[in-house]
Amino acid sequence: MQHVANWALNTAAVRGASYADVRVVATRNRALTTKNGKVGNASDAESIGMSVRVIADGAWGFAASSELGRGAVEKTAAEAIAIARASARVKREELQLAAEKPAVSEWSTPYRIDPFTISVEQNIDLLLKIDAELRSVPGITLAEANLNFNREEHWFASSEGADIHQTKLSTGAGYAAYAFAGNEIQKRSYPNSFGGQWQNKGYELVEELRLVENARRIAEEAIALHQADQCPEGNFDIILDSSQLGLQIHESVGHPIELDRVLGMEANFAGTSFLTLDKLRTLRYGSDLVNVVADARQEHGPGLGTFGFDDEGVPAQCTPIITNGLFTGYLSSRETAHTIGLNRSGGTLRAEGWNRLPMIRMTNISILPAEKPLTLEQLIASTDHAILMQTNRSWSIDDKRYNFQFGCEIGWEIKNGERVRMVKNPSYSGITTEFWNSMDAICSHDEWTLWGTPNCGKGQPQQVMGTGHGASPARFRGIKVGSAFHGS
Repeated sequence: MQHVANWALNTAAVRGASYADVRVVATRNRALTTKNGKVGNASDAESIGMSVRVIADGAWGFAASSELGRGAVEKTAAEAIAIARASARVKREELQLAAEKPAVSEWSTPYRIDPFTISVEQNIDLLLKIDAELRSVPGITLAEANLNFNREEHWFASSEGADIHQTKLSTGAGYAAYAFAGNEIQKRSYPNSFGGQWQNKGYELVEELRLVENARRIAEEAIALHQADQCPEGNFDIILDSSQLGLQIHESVGHPIELDRVLGMEANFAGTSFLTLDKLRTLRYGSDLVNVVADARQEHGPGLGTFGFDDEGVPAQCTPIITNGLFTGYLSSRETAHTIGLNRSGGTLRAEGWNRLPMIRMTNISILPAEKPLTLEQLIASTDHAILMQTNRSWSIDDKRYNFQFGCEIGWEIKNGERVRMVKNPSYSGITTEFWNSMDAICSHDEWTLWGTPNCGKGQPQQVMGTGHGASPARFRGIKVGSAFHGS
């Protein structure tokens, strides 16, 4: 890989680049699903390629190749230079790259069991066991289960002298039970919806999740939802479980703090932001209890947004995003740092694979738990009347990330500190800043989970990336509930 980097960097230098970097990325992905007792799909794919990013005449150029021979690499670097020179003809302003000391480093995800040492047969056997447990409950009409394993090996080198080698390993597992009856489908997922739980871990994650042991309970809840009352409509206090709060953070904090959206450089997928630059350190984003960080460091946990260095060689950092309710930070890159008065990038530039241009992406955007001990059961016990909502089912948010609506799979009405009944089709809506300002309690670290979102889409052509979101269950006062199901 050293040769590949040298060929590309030398070609870029000879042709007049003021800056160049090279990424070589090798990936392996295993994805397995089962559906009602049969294998749904099974794939084990590998990919390798390289890309060159350059600055010439004060503009960016980018090119990529799946060929790693000298001729192909030099041609790719020359193409990147040609694209930069063409781009320079229409540039509006000079590029400013924040300084970064070039790193020479090795980094890899800590793990106990390499998932690729577990056979596909064993993987499918586990999925079919889960499937059988789910469908042993009468009334379950569809059972789906999945396992995913990813390994990404990155080599990064720059004309400034950076030389970084990283290996990232991630595991994902989950399942869902559907029950179709009358004119209604009810669904329960474990340990989360849309693919379950994903973390930067080895196969040990699958063992920790106790997938088979929870399957029957999940299926029974899907059936019970058909008999449950419709979630009441009106203004209520709500308690969100940690996985739903994780998605709330993703949509109403994570995306609007991406500085390329704020600056109008990127607007795909409902993609601008209400967080204009004048709001930094002036906007009251939430109540005093709301503390959110963007933390890519290993000590934050095994999140899908955890790494050693981003894709322009900047080390993982922790950036305070909301501090005691005040909006204090954006996700930034070397190019955008100066727009918010920083002399250093926040280290959030990442790309999906070798053939995509890196862009600002969420790392682990997490809400910090309460310091005083508070369990979910204690939070429920201290609540007069509320709806507890668990596991996301649907979401909708406007293109500035301001007005939103979420539906969950299951709800519980709480009265006088106790769960009194299950309710179906719970949903809630609000305005981002009003919602976060209504938070009046959050559970402590024992209830905190770092959830993985493997399928965050951004950009055009679309890039799908993994992000992490740590959260504990939290209570919000006076929220509009039931708006998604008028007339049902």
